[in-house]
Amino acid sequence: VQLQASGGGLVQAGGSLRLSCAVSGGSVRRYSIGWFRQAPGKEREFVATIKRSGGTTYYADSVKGRFTFSEDNAKNTVYLQMNSLKPEDTAVYYCAASGTLITSMVRHKDGYAYWGQGTLVTVSS
Repeated sequence: VQLQASGGGLVQAGGSLRLSCAVSGGSVRRYSIGWFRQAPGKEREFVATIKRSGGTTYYADSVKGRFTFSEDNAKNTVYLQMNSLKPEDTAVYYCAASGTLITSMVRHKDGYAYWGQGTLVTVSS
């Protein structure tokens, strides 16, 4: 399966962006889809995941209440709506997929077998 992330850009603090993760080579409904981000000089960190088994969404505490998953099955695409953006949200955002994600690995990048290229989000103060 291949993933294509898009939608990044430059936005002022308090603004919004919607990231897209287009899935090809398989149905998006068969995969748990996660978002991770990596700021300069930092480790890649978990942002959010929709886990297919059980249909549960998970969010990092730092984005809970501001970021929201949605999806368009007809377009085989998952979206991450990001509101009330802060300068500390600045990072390269990656989408990832797993066909066998287990709960204990939701927040770990090793739990995902497929990765898209990143899309840069820059939030100015």
